[in-house]
Amino acid sequence: MSTALPRPEHPRPQFVRPSWLNLNGEWQFELDRSDSGLERGVAERELLTTITVPFAPESEMSGIGNTDFLEAVWYRRTVQLPAEWAGNHVLLHFQAVDQDATVWVNGVEVVRHRGGFTPFSADLHGVAGPGDEAVIVVRARDTRHGAQARGKQAVRYENHDCHYTRTTGIWQTVWLEAVPQTHLRRPRITPDVANSMFHLVTPLSANKPGWKVRAILADGNGEITRTEVSADLDLAPRLVLAIPADRVRLWTTTDPHLYDVRLELVDADGNIADTADSYAGLRSVSINGQAILINGERVFQRLVLDQGYWPQSLMTAPSEEALIADIELSLAAGFNGARLHQKVFEERFLYHADRLGYLVWGEFGDWGANVGGGTQDNNQQPTASFVTEWLEAVERDYNHPSIIGWCPLNETHQHLHDRITQLDTVTRAMFLATKAADPTRPVLDTSGYSHRVLETDVYDSHNYEQDPEKFGVAMSGLAEGKPYVNPGAREDLVMSQPYAGQPYFCSEFGGIWWNPESAAASAGNNNLESWGYGQRVRDEEDFYNRFTGLVDVLLDNPLMFGYCYTQLTDVFQEENGIYRFDRSEKLDVARIHKAQTRRAAYEQ
Repeated sequence: MSTALPRPEHPRPQFVRPSWLNLNGEWQFELDRSDSGLERGVAERELLTTITVPFAPESEMSGIGNTDFLEAVWYRRTVQLPAEWAGNHVLLHFQAVDQDATVWVNGVEVVRHRGGFTPFSADLHGVAGPGDEAVIVVRARDTRHGAQARGKQAVRYENHDCHYTRTTGIWQTVWLEAVPQTHLRRPRITPDVANSMFHLVTPLSANKPGWKVRAILADGNGEITRTEVSADLDLAPRLVLAIPADRVRLWTTTDPHLYDVRLELVDADGNIADTADSYAGLRSVSINGQAILINGERVFQRLVLDQGYWPQSLMTAPSEEALIADIELSLAAGFNGARLHQKVFEERFLYHADRLGYLVWGEFGDWGANVGGGTQDNNQQPTASFVTEWLEAVERDYNHPSIIGWCPLNETHQHLHDRITQLDTVTRAMFLATKAADPTRPVLDTSGYSHRVLETDVYDSHNYEQDPEKFGVAMSGLAEGKPYVNPGAREDLVMSQPYAGQPYFCSEFGGIWWNPESAAASAGNNNLESWGYGQRVRDEEDFYNRFTGLVDVLLDNPLMFGYCYTQLTDVFQEENGIYRFDRSEKLDVARIHKAQTRRAAYEQ
């Protein structure tokens, strides 16, 4: 096992304090196949083996590599809390634990959390403080039974189709942070392009008489402006940072400018009690008829479906460099953004998207709720926990300028003739909750199939027709107000509310099945060890012809604001990526880039 600290970078780059400690690396570990560990006293003793955090036990990089169903797993680590943090509270942070987590410190339960994609924390005050020894024990349950948001994790034993190896337990960074008793909480930073300013909401843990919150805006040339407000009476003081005309610089795909933001909590004597650093991009998203505008301009969204998996580390990026590389590979192929598909990506990815001017749609990993083997009429059975976890994701990622839309659900299946189902209720709840949590971005109620929310901001479809001519016919009705809508299970069954003139895009297409090694091995036959959409192309030249033909259909439609091609990389048996699973080239990327970077009709 490597002694180097894995994933050492700060996991929350939009809210950074100077005093923090990364707890990645070697932890004690034990499988608990029958989930009887609590009764057997596992929480009170040393564990049987070790694991490398933050890599899931199913992954090679964890040192475990067990891909069986893991009903429950246990972690244990003893940590000496830094004595120099004296006078502060210590927060224990988990960026993501899949699925249901319970955490004990020194034998005291400090936090529980349900949901495999979002962070949670525990204040250790009264349990362990600076200079103390803290014994951290984590139990993570990930049952195969019952509805939960799994994303692309396979519910069968083996990988299949577009479903991949499972992730259980800790799969993102664990860390400690020192905060004063009264401290800043994560701010909301809303850009206001029309008025050249940022609006800040700065939640506090508590109020104190005479205290103030100060915000300082800066760029590469130094401080631009500062403002402060009273922190006496409001648990979430509001501030405005106005930008002089000569310092205004918009965040765009070609110039992704980021301003530095420093927050300070100032006590009644003028001393700084707490401070944190953040950043912001001055960027707007608006809707004008069928157009989605960025900073008032038409930007055709050439998106790629990004699953966010790696062969040796699964949903966890093996390194910071791997996160950056995926964005750079996408840009090299001519894409300017991505649907972050069926997974809430880690914050470090979004930081680099912000930094590189990469457009993304924030999504949720809602698949995996069809555990009863239902038909398409009952494809998913989501619970209230989906709404809870999705709101946690929106709150976490609100400040990222790279996110230009939200999509809480994917490929839900309901029919209009059915009774109102739990899925209908959750679909509407997630849409309304998203709009309430973030009124600044468009929301797509569900991507593909059952559009059940009449007032959805965006309408879309998924179409994996492989013949460009037939694809063109299917996608040709937008000018008449009759775009392609995913059909029901039978011709007489309708899944979606009628299209009402919203901005429209084909948010999944292509998926062209091509891997030259698999094609050679199977002598041109479609085999079960390789999967993709439709008939595999005959050869590489056939791939370019099909790709260009499909892309041309969408680039030539003046009412289409973008598209999303499936997909960036192969993932295990799914061999329809622009790159191989190991990120090596399998195609002439320059030809892919050329095919899709010509001016779109939408941009004319």
